[in-house]
Amino acid sequence: MRTIAIINQKGGCGKTTVSINLAAAMAAKGYRTLLVDMDPQSHCAVGLAVPEEQIEQSIYDVMIGTGRGEPMRINEVLWQICERFELAPSSIDLAAFEQQMAGVTDRENCLKKVLDGIKDDYDYVVIDCPPSVGLLTFNALRAATDVIVPVEMGYFSLHGLSKQLETLNILCKQCDQRINVMVLGSMYDIRTKMGREILAELKKHFSGKMFKTVVNFNTKLKEAASLGQPISEYDPASKGYKDFLRLAEELIGSDTQMHRSDLVNSLHAKLNVISASAEELLATIEPKKEIDIKKAEVKPAATKPATTAKPAVTKPAAAAKPDAATLGQKVTATLEKPKTKPATTKSKVESKPKIEQKAKITLEEKLADFYGVKQINGHVVFSTMYPRAKDVKIAGDFNNWQPETTTFKKVTDSGKWELRLPIEPGTYRYRLVVDGQWQQDPYNRMTEMNPYGEMNSVLNVT
Repeated sequence: MRTIAIINQKGGCGKTTVSINLAAAMAAKGYRTLLVDMDPQSHCAVGLAVPEEQIEQSIYDVMIGTGRGEPMRINEVLWQICERFELAPSSIDLAAFEQQMAGVTDRENCLKKVLDGIKDDYDYVVIDCPPSVGLLTFNALRAATDVIVPVEMGYFSLHGLSKQLETLNILCKQCDQRINVMVLGSMYDIRTKMGREILAELKKHFSGKMFKTVVNFNTKLKEAASLGQPISEYDPASKGYKDFLRLAEELIGSDTQMHRSDLVNSLHAKLNVISASAEELLATIEPKKEIDIKKAEVKPAATKPATTAKPAVTKPAAAAKPDAATLGQKVTATLEKPKTKPATTKSKVESKPKIEQKAKITLEEKLADFYGVKQINGHVVFSTMYPRAKDVKIAGDFNNWQPETTTFKKVTDSGKWELRLPIEPGTYRYRLVVDGQWQQDPYNRMTEMNPYGEMNSVLNVT
């Protein structure tokens, strides 16, 4: 289970909007997702049309019970929003949590203990934190594996970001745990000069710790919140929903724990890929060449002892019989040809290196043609094999890491996918996105580690 805390001391930066819609996007991607509201204002419940008067118990009751040694099951306070998406609402009582827990040992781990008890029930937990640094935020940090800091594209937001990150750094050290802190550009309006300049400054100073996805200013997001719906339900065709889908995909792509699990599950599929590739390659080799290769491989077995021991040329059959017994009747018949044609045998033995070399080159050429990255007539051609994939995309420096803009075309029924792009000379990093899962190109040996602990494929265009 991966736990993501949405934190910023500044109010009005879109924390709750990010929390609700990121959780909804994760659920839409097929992941079991829990949204935990740690803000006493209970805006998550309002934004998801959960009636405040019907919230009898909240995350406050669960945490207080845990802190006092009277644990309460979190399942008793959950509201199901939609399939795979549940909410643990807050209440105004959370405002008194810090005072009521004063002097209680291990009070900063209340939320962590609660979530540890349900770690097998969810894939992702999203925590909406209050706009302050206190015990509630510290509880969220203790439970979190990741922190997202949404930053509004305004001057004062940019001005206070460094202090915000410095505060988070101190809190993370106090937590004595490794937390991945990332900055998210929020409420971005490309039409304004200030918005463009602030985004450029953010990328300049925080490029290694900033999401490539930017949440654009979108009226549909506000309309959805006012009607108590996540954007995935209100308008799945809107730009706002697409922004959160990209953010979800970027987070999923950086999830090394899930990737290890996916790696085990994908081994069988990879074996199928290798099998399909081999069958298709062998089917393209001409029958005559295939026969020649077999003969070239069989003959040395009969003649190699003759070369070493130098027996009479008139007794090739005697040297061949031990090998023929293990190769089957068909091979035996080939070896035991009339002794009157030793010259033919010698000719084939001498030509063996050329035939083997020719066959080897043919297979390598076909493999090179089949998969990988090549430059052809000013274009870069990507070829890969995914027999079971429904959708293959690519994200990289050359398309601003937006996979939805660049899709492979399936060119064979066996699962070969191909893409041709005009790319300017230079060095680029990229990853494939197969059915929503980010991964390195399996047919490109050039790789490098990215900031998320995963491998990017590297492309040099000349």
